[in-house]
Amino acid sequence: MINRILRVSGTATTSQSERAPASRAPVSLERVTHEYGTGGGRFGRGPERTVTALDGVSLSVDPGEIVGLEGPSGSGKSTIIHAVAGLLVPTTGSVRLLETDLTALTDRERTRVRRRHVGIVFQRFHLLPSLSARANVALPLVQAGVPRRRRRERASELLATVGLADRTTHLPSELSGGERQRVAIARALATDPDVLVADEPTGELDTETGRDVLELLTALGEERAVLVASHDADTLAVADRVVTLRDGRVVDDGR
Repeated sequence: MINRILRVSGTATTSQSERAPASRAPVSLERVTHEYGTGGGRFGRGPERTVTALDGVSLSVDPGEIVGLEGPSGSGKSTIIHAVAGLLVPTTGSVRLLETDLTALTDRERTRVRRRHVGIVFQRFHLLPSLSARANVALPLVQAGVPRRRRRERASELLATVGLADRTTHLPSELSGGERQRVAIARALATDPDVLVADEPTGELDTETGRDVLELLTALGEERAVLVASHDADTLAVADRVVTLRDGRVVDDGR
């Protein structure tokens, strides 16, 4: 479907000077532990329990590298994705994105870094049902303060890039599962991020459609640091390296 995806000239909202130095990993976790409390017993009654989602995790993703995260449910894959995206702050350790320690930032500062530098692809798409494909893709650009005309142009360009040039005005309900995921990927690329994270990106798709999405992710990995969490062997097969997790720990970093 797609042989290569290039950054669209003049559309990036991040300047070249803000990008990660080529010699440094755009993503780096060092001794990250994340714990959360949960009520025990039936209906949440009983003593509070502490669950360790991550236990001293260290890993990095280099520029142009696709790293897969594999392991059973509860092994910590999604927690790593959320930590890298700045959606949660770990209990201890550091999460560095483009040499910025996200754990040292305020909520507002983390949001700013995420919007500028991170694209997120979720399993269930997370598209707004009342907006067209183009309007969904343009949402991050609204938050970035990009003028309306440029937002529409950028969104249309990205939809064409992912093979949906004829679906710009369609609502999510008028699109197939694969088309919705491609809209979600286009949205993740709207701000031309340095880092792309994907949590079970083919989990809701059939085999053939999932293969198209994986081809797209492979093309994206030529220029960005990509982190993909999945149970699926075909999804993990596109990774340059697979990190294996068990009980919140890295048992094999794939090197």
